[in-house]
Amino acid sequence: MIDAPFWSGRRVFVTGHTGFKGSWLASWLLELGADVHGYALRPPTEPNLHDALGLGGAFEAAIADVRDAERLRSELARARPEVVLHLAAQPLVRRSYADPLETFGSNVMGTANLLDAVRSVPDVRAVVVVTSDKVYENREWPWPYRESDALGGHDPYSSSKAATELVAASFRRSYFPPAELARHGVAVATARAGNVIGGGDWASDRLVPDLVRGFARGEPVVIRNPAAVRPWQHVLEPLAGYLVLAQRLYAGDAAACDGWNFGPREDDARPVGWLADRLAERWGPGASWVLDAGAHPHEAHLLRLDWSKARTQLGWRPRWDLATTLDRTAAWYRGYADDPAAAVALTRADRGTFVG
Repeated sequence: MIDAPFWSGRRVFVTGHTGFKGSWLASWLLELGADVHGYALRPPTEPNLHDALGLGGAFEAAIADVRDAERLRSELARARPEVVLHLAAQPLVRRSYADPLETFGSNVMGTANLLDAVRSVPDVRAVVVVTSDKVYENREWPWPYRESDALGGHDPYSSSKAATELVAASFRRSYFPPAELARHGVAVATARAGNVIGGGDWASDRLVPDLVRGFARGEPVVIRNPAAVRPWQHVLEPLAGYLVLAQRLYAGDAAACDGWNFGPREDDARPVGWLADRLAERWGPGASWVLDAGAHPHEAHLLRLDWSKARTQLGWRPRWDLATTLDRTAAWYRGYADDPAAAVALTRADRGTFVG
């Protein structure tokens, strides 16, 4: 459960605060009363959720790259955070094929730069490094992946996130061992979310933004792999998990210094085509999609997450089923098209259902 008083006045450093998930998280932390400091590149799309929520100037933030180790170290030292939430990354599978060096540089070395900087900031008590459901060596088996399953990754994005897990584990063992938490005081964990959806995502080559753009134009949306099964969840679900995990880390729970899955209910792992059909139904007349039968880079066909560890040890569980998630997502984009202020109000209202 999110403890709202815990976050009031808490100094929190958020990397990637201009992205889709980062904007939802930064705005939530501000609403909880946290003293937020951001570090990220400029918003990656136009429009973008960061600007839609009016986050520019709402808190101290540096527009900079996590690959710039000295700048990152300087900003972290200046902010003196108690909690670090690391979301900055190159987050797109298909872009990773086009630019693998950017992907590995941002995701792997960016994380190494952050954790190395944490070593010199004595105020830090809790660090959550966000990775992905794609960190696992995907064998296309029907049962969900657990945190103890082997890491891997076929494409540059997936393997970069698996490598990020290894970097975090190495820093934890070398500099922040959980068995000596009382001595060094820094609790480090990683968090692996499902395929997050929700209002305010305008990235290219991502299913819901592509669908919304096509639906708004009244054009059929081209879908590459409609039979692929993904663990869909509203963006607020894993963000709530990150906050609960950070609370536990800050409290000095050495058992929380580990990797954690934050996934949807098992029956909410659905095919791409199924989700596209349901979103089209909610959008209304003119919303449709067609199959892209061309050749494309490899993408996994089946992926599920087992989040029983988070349920039993953190008390976290999904709040919304996939039907509610699609309802809220469609309402957000519809609201934004009619009046951007209405979408901001929806963002605030949706967050409120996840506290307490």
